[in-house]
Amino acid sequence: MKIRVGFGLGTRAVTNDPERFDPLVDGLERHGFDSLWLSERVSADCPDPVVGLAYAAGRTERIKFGMSVMVLPGRNPVLVAQELASLDRLSGGRLLPAFGLGVADPREQQAFGVDRKERAPWFNEALPLLRRLWAEDDVEHHGARFDLDGITVRPKPIQQPMDVWLGGQAPSELRRVGRLSDGWLPSFCDATDIANGIPAIEEAAAEADRKIDPEHFGALVAYAHGEVPEVFLQFVQKRRPDITDPTQIIPSGLEGLKARLTEMIDAGASKFVVLPIVEPDDWEAELDALAEAVLPLQA
Repeated sequence: MKIRVGFGLGTRAVTNDPERFDPLVDGLERHGFDSLWLSERVSADCPDPVVGLAYAAGRTERIKFGMSVMVLPGRNPVLVAQELASLDRLSGGRLLPAFGLGVADPREQQAFGVDRKERAPWFNEALPLLRRLWAEDDVEHHGARFDLDGITVRPKPIQQPMDVWLGGQAPSELRRVGRLSDGWLPSFCDATDIANGIPAIEEAAAEADRKIDPEHFGALVAYAHGEVPEVFLQFVQKRRPDITDPTQIIPSGLEGLKARLTEMIDAGASKFVVLPIVEPDDWEAELDALAEAVLPLQA
């Protein structure tokens, strides 16, 4: 099983200017991290994922790029298909598209113009259509939200097919992963969540006459260097009200992070995105230490 460790910036990222973003990207490439993942939040300081990843692609030759995640409801799938196909071509086939419904936040929902109840139906129609637009010419589609008569998107992506990653842990989300995705990358989870989620996804995939590569299960793992800040504790408790101990979800220290990844590998995961909950002052020093701790897991 190929273990791969990528790096992500969360929605609270303040690394959004060249003075900080460039050393991060260059360090990930130099150390041999697998990938860079950028989050989307219109009302936060984090860089737009597509723009940020395009910028990073121009500085690198090897690392891959993913969105954690790009909101699909509210976007025109034809334009998304062309945008991401272009990025895949210009980066030499290094894109890892990942999509979500969007956070339940009134500010974000205003930005995308989709009622909360409409997000899942929009997503379920748009994602299969995206796949067709990347692979086919003269696409015809007549659905509840989109009508296409012979649309062809150019350029086509280098990757054929282009793997799509989804997150989520609720039963409905696990079923959606099985029906629609090529890989699973949940957040705010532990090894038990991984062990329970994989068979649920595989069962949903089998019901849809699909199969997910056993090496396409992973997790996004946030880590702390000391105590978890109160604001983040509140966020974790909101996302996982069943968790009483935050270290069950957020490991402390790089050795704790390495141990958590090892537990998840034993549970069946092999693709990881790690991110610090508090951004360091010095990216070079952070990546030096992080690479020494977790990159030996790559195999």
